[in-house]
Amino acid sequence: MFKLDNKTAIISGGSKGIGKAIALKYAEAGANVIICSRKKENLETAVNEATSNGFNINAIECNTGDIDSINNVVSYTKDKFGGIDILVNNAAANPYYGPILNSEDSHWDKIFQVNVKGYFEFAKACSASMIENKSGKIINVASIAAKTPLSGLGVYNISKAAVVMLTKVLAKELASENIQVNTLAPGLIKTDFSRALWEDENVYSQIIKSIPQARMGEPDDISGMALYLASDASDFITGSLFTVDGGVTT
Repeated sequence: MFKLDNKTAIISGGSKGIGKAIALKYAEAGANVIICSRKKENLETAVNEATSNGFNINAIECNTGDIDSINNVVSYTKDKFGGIDILVNNAAANPYYGPILNSEDSHWDKIFQVNVKGYFEFAKACSASMIENKSGKIINVASIAAKTPLSGLGVYNISKAAVVMLTKVLAKELASENIQVNTLAPGLIKTDFSRALWEDENVYSQIIKSIPQARMGEPDDISGMALYLASDASDFITGSLFTVDGGVTT
């Protein structure tokens, strides 16, 4: 039930952290994997890591805030593997930290362009192949910020709440096509994206106290659930939110 043999997956933001862990997990399960992100050097590093572990993944540059760039990834994937079975929307942006009333229009535009509209555009671009095959999995990576406001991340919080509703809308509209759409909501995971938090010893100690399991999550803590949602094991689950946070929002 958890094998992904002959399946093709696109993972945005797949060169580091959670995205890379998911890419390696899917490759291990037998999928054809395409990772995309903005920086070529990060993609090359991820590909080399996969190769050293005995896996083959493909990489292509992509700015998920740009429709043409998204369509280019989808076209590349179709040309190489013939179709798309799995999409993981994982890329995210957060150019502003501070009180929401001090945020600027540019912050809102950037965050929503990547975190929400980019997810929609990727889902739209991949859905044609999924509808043709009468099968597909779309996994949108949100955050516990969608459930409870995290301090200093007001605009980001709102964008992740929007991702949850986007998931529900897509799930309902694509259900008749046998396409399942679900949301992953990670808690604090030890990645470059959260480095400023876990590198500060004072902040880190406070964070650990707030986590019932008394540790930060690792990217691999997310990849197992991502595999479940991409596999046949989750065929009757759609429009749902799966929280992986060590008990923070219990």
